[in-house]
Amino acid sequence: MKINFIEELRWRGLLHDSMPGTEEQLNKELTSAYIGFDPTADSLHIGSLSQIMTLLRFQKAGHKPIALVGGATGMVGDPSGKSAERNLLDEKTLTHNVDCIKKQLEKFLDFNCGANSAEIVNNYDWFKNYSFLDFIRDAGKHITVNYMMAKDSVKKRIEAEGTGMSFTEFSYQLIQGFDFYHLYKEKNCLLQMGGSDQWGNITTGTEFIRRKASGQAFALTTQLITKSDGNKFGKTETGNIWLDASKTSPYKFYQFWLNVSDADAKNYIRYFTLFSKEEIEAWEAAHDKAPHERFLQKTLAKDITIRVHSEADYNAAVEASEILFKGTTSDLERLNEEMFLEIFEGVSQFVIAKHLLEKGLVDIVDLLTAHTTIFPSKGEARKMIEAGGVYVNKKKLDTYLPPSSGLVGSLLNGSNPFGRNLLTPILINTKNLLINDKYILIQKGKKNYFLIKAV
Repeated sequence: MKINFIEELRWRGLLHDSMPGTEEQLNKELTSAYIGFDPTADSLHIGSLSQIMTLLRFQKAGHKPIALVGGATGMVGDPSGKSAERNLLDEKTLTHNVDCIKKQLEKFLDFNCGANSAEIVNNYDWFKNYSFLDFIRDAGKHITVNYMMAKDSVKKRIEAEGTGMSFTEFSYQLIQGFDFYHLYKEKNCLLQMGGSDQWGNITTGTEFIRRKASGQAFALTTQLITKSDGNKFGKTETGNIWLDASKTSPYKFYQFWLNVSDADAKNYIRYFTLFSKEEIEAWEAAHDKAPHERFLQKTLAKDITIRVHSEADYNAAVEASEILFKGTTSDLERLNEEMFLEIFEGVSQFVIAKHLLEKGLVDIVDLLTAHTTIFPSKGEARKMIEAGGVYVNKKKLDTYLPPSSGLVGSLLNGSNPFGRNLLTPILINTKNLLINDKYILIQKGKKNYFLIKAV
């Protein structure tokens, strides 16, 4: 059953604004609409995911989505929501970026479903042979400078102390307006959609169509996605969360969604999934009964990871997450180096000469204090070892002690095998301990991990 697109955006909390008549037009007939995507990188990030989902919902409502990849506008730079002018990319780089983004969009939209099949267009195709003189004659005369100056995106930049705006960026809304006009004429596209910061650019397009073609077109914007703590959505300490697996691994991607707050999970499951209102409300009720189970986060992370990557990538990410908390030595040994380092990203690392670990029996206390700073003193290291709080490669340290030492039984029955002599070495065989022939994982208590890297 086809959905009511506007109503769908409303209950999900996504609708920000729309021009009068938009809902009536969509309820009347199959309508084409487009959203523009910025090709300044060779991958989209999750900040773009909201607009991708908007196009997907639009198609599921029985309408025709058009994704415009801005090969031409990417050479100019959109001032909306920005405080400084960005660096402009060369044509070769932009062409590469456009091709990569097209492949990502093709994972979401259906390009072979009849009248409402999705399309991807590149505005460079109609601008590459358009001379500057032709453009200012055909397009520039229809939109006044007063109209363009009144836009919030322009006023904020001009009023910002010490920045201003170049003519290049000032012309952006006119170029975007011409995009809408071109798609109106060539594809009968009646609606442009985007984030709320795009309202000024979009309405310039509707005005351009009214003045140049005596036509009627529509505008619709969605809420900009934010985090409940006020920080920018989609950014982490290490940067953007990308849709490309080579830029953000499926494991890191999955972890991002798994670790969102409860408040954000309740919003994001509406914004970024296709689940129904009834399903989401039932899951929210289940989550509220046992929030520690993080049911909403797990459901959200699963759906988005499979949609953006694959079910196999999702399963691998879940397995890797389990290893961090419940994994065994054999689990660690199965991981390749890339996945191993991703799981323990941010963990303190210490480097030690490999020949020291290959010689056989090594004093673990010396390793944890003299060669690393995992423990501040030998006495503290011995005390935690005695209490069973030190793990090596996910195994309790006592499992590595040679039986002939007589220390294994003492550790297991709780007695102190060291007595008062703090100089007694605790020897373990490190010959076969190296994971990926390079790492030893030390766990101090339940949550403190350290990596020893042999070089």
